[in-house]
Amino acid sequence: MRVIICGAGQVGYGIAERLSAEGNEITVIDNNPALVQRVRDTLDARGLHGHGSHPDVLAQAGARDADMLIAVTQVDEVNMTACQVAHSIFEVPTRIARIRSQSYLDPEWSNMFSRDHLPIDVIISPEVEVGELILQRMAYPGANEIVTFEDDQVVVIEVNVTEDCAVIDTPLRHLTDLFPNLQATVMGVRRDGEMRVVHSHEQMIAGDQAVVAVARDQVQRVLGLFGRDEVPPSRVVIAGAGNVGRYVARRIEETDPSVSIRIIESNRENAQRTAEAMKHSIVVFGDALAEDIMREVDVRDAHMFLGLTNDDKTNILSSVIASEMGCHANIALVNQSQYPRVARRLGVDAFINPRAITVSKVLRHVRRGRIRGVYTLGNGAAEILEAEALETSTLVGKPLREFKLPPGIRIGAIVRGSQSIMPTGDTIVRAGDFVIVFALAASLRQVEQMFRVSIDFF
Repeated sequence: MRVIICGAGQVGYGIAERLSAEGNEITVIDNNPALVQRVRDTLDARGLHGHGSHPDVLAQAGARDADMLIAVTQVDEVNMTACQVAHSIFEVPTRIARIRSQSYLDPEWSNMFSRDHLPIDVIISPEVEVGELILQRMAYPGANEIVTFEDDQVVVIEVNVTEDCAVIDTPLRHLTDLFPNLQATVMGVRRDGEMRVVHSHEQMIAGDQAVVAVARDQVQRVLGLFGRDEVPPSRVVIAGAGNVGRYVARRIEETDPSVSIRIIESNRENAQRTAEAMKHSIVVFGDALAEDIMREVDVRDAHMFLGLTNDDKTNILSSVIASEMGCHANIALVNQSQYPRVARRLGVDAFINPRAITVSKVLRHVRRGRIRGVYTLGNGAAEILEAEALETSTLVGKPLREFKLPPGIRIGAIVRGSQSIMPTGDTIVRAGDFVIVFALAASLRQVEQMFRVSIDFF
């Protein structure tokens, strides 16, 4: 696949890194020569200096033969114009744009992005994606990671395995005997920093972080088995009144007005605007790293602290301070992938990486075959995928025990209509089923092959 990526920042570079490693033909455009040189030096991709919305630059990038354009520069208007030029002049089949301004995303103006106006096939809003993930984490505070899919019937969670966990040191095949009607499959673990697949004859050990596919209505039960059944927070402190912080606060106000929200913002004008826009939330002007400000918002009595400023270090350190002052749990927004390894030891409970979320969203629309959901784990070491099984898929029509899965792949669940199925060796995948798969990075191509669209299908 020939893909042009406009923007070589963290998101654009991350997308290029993943797609070039999988053998796609990638060209990255950026008006910052240093970022372009970084692409040339470190990736198997072409780097081009220029403005991604300019027709002559897109022509140099090979837009006439491109299969997809992904516009993820820092400027919404550049991303929108790049998609327009790619459509109108070069007829690029698929166009994806990152749009951050919530004004553009108001449903009242949705017709603006139709084919006859601004022809963008997929709009990605990092603030909305990150905000929704934070809300999911708040709903299930015992989980480290939450992955949901369009059908919303199966959830994949990553959860800590501790010494007092009820399922520790037990072969996975015995879990259904010990816990009748349990609709959950342990697909993999993060052990000693490494992602690995686990099979039914294996067991989890203390220190693992288990990756579990579970029916939506049994998430609390499964978290309870891991000793992580925690009540959603009713008192929340948010550091940062940027796009993400405001989105989370507004959504909480809309869905559960009984939750007490206090927001700390270090920019006086932004604090004033946020205070005027919120219905119930209390906004405090000040520094989240200052203990007197933390005392003013009663962080010691808060159930959850959210570090959502634009600075990774502030988010980490304020989360640590909140924890030391008595806050029950915390989540930090962190862009740099190397920080979580250190910050976890300092007492930060969970991290959200906006870049990883955006890259996952883009990959959902790049994968071949019938793969409709993608979420990366472990900084790209593994992926959770949801794929549709067609009649031509090699998985269809025979018991799973007769299908020799590659060692880096494990099937976690099957969604069939309104039914969630936890697979066994006797399970038969039918055409039209949606299959939840855990795959290590080296096995992703094999997953695509399993769900590829055969020429016979047409």
